[in-house]
Amino acid sequence: MSTIDQSTYAASGALIGGYGKAEAIVPSDTVDLDAFTAGIWVGGTGDVTVHMAADDSVQLFAAVPAGTRLPIRVSRVLVAGTDATLLVGLYV
Repeated sequence: MSTIDQSTYAASGALIGGYGKAEAIVPSDTVDLDAFTAGIWVGGTGDVTVHMAADDSVQLFAAVPAGTRLPIRVSRVLVAGTDATLLVGLYV
């Protein structure tokens, strides 16, 4: 798995500039994404359960409304605990 160049982030962790790539996310309980996301677009309302990039902890983002951009760096979106739809990984 590749990492994100930290020079694209301010000291606060906020993204500097925009996204350069977007790719549909297929949730999996066993397979990591090709790279850490810089964010996730949630097209359809629901829960999103992920492995966070920094420490691989599992986190649940509950009842995320449709049209939300989650500014999170993740290594995996899990099938278990994810019922949101139309997920798109955003990358720098």
